[in-house]
Amino acid sequence: MKKKSADTAVLHELLYQALETEQGGIKVYETAISCAVNDDLRKEWQEYLEETQTHHQVMLGVMEELGLDPEASTPGRQVVGHIGASLVAAMEMAKSAGDPQAAELLAAECVVLAETKDHMNWELIGMVAEKASGVDNRVLEKAHAAVEQDEDHHLYHTKGWARELWIDALGFPAVLPPPEEVKKVETAIGASRAEQARDDMLRRQR
Repeated sequence: MKKKSADTAVLHELLYQALETEQGGIKVYETAISCAVNDDLRKEWQEYLEETQTHHQVMLGVMEELGLDPEASTPGRQVVGHIGASLVAAMEMAKSAGDPQAAELLAAECVVLAETKDHMNWELIGMVAEKASGVDNRVLEKAHAAVEQDEDHHLYHTKGWARELWIDALGFPAVLPPPEEVKKVETAIGASRAEQARDDMLRRQR
């Protein structure tokens, strides 16, 4: 299939939003870690924070190689920054309410929201690297390859944590760490299968 040319302005907007998402993600994880009650979850998020710091450096490298100003502001980037700051503020609000378990659960939801945007950014960057002409595909391909698997882990595993923390808070038996973590999920299909396997895992815990 013949490659099509990507809209340069829109591609640059995507990259600026991706950079801002990684910058905000560092603050999201720092705050989420301070909300964590479960030791396994705290350790998980600490690893994700370190990986997000690396992803931020990867995006700075993309900007440099493509000749883009990493400090440039766009309307979309401003919105992404506002959302990230709002997630941090929401977690701080939950912490101040004095219920550590509720704050941990809210933090897991905030991480899922942040990682949903982050995951989509990198899916789109990967698509551009594969399908578009007129861009330096090697730069995007290298960046995507360095980050993709981490992003899958961040999203699917934290969704599992959020679900199981909710189930536990509701008073039902939960699988903690969640099935996604135990089965080392790396894809959407794997996440679905892990969730479906939770009943079997609960039976083995009894």
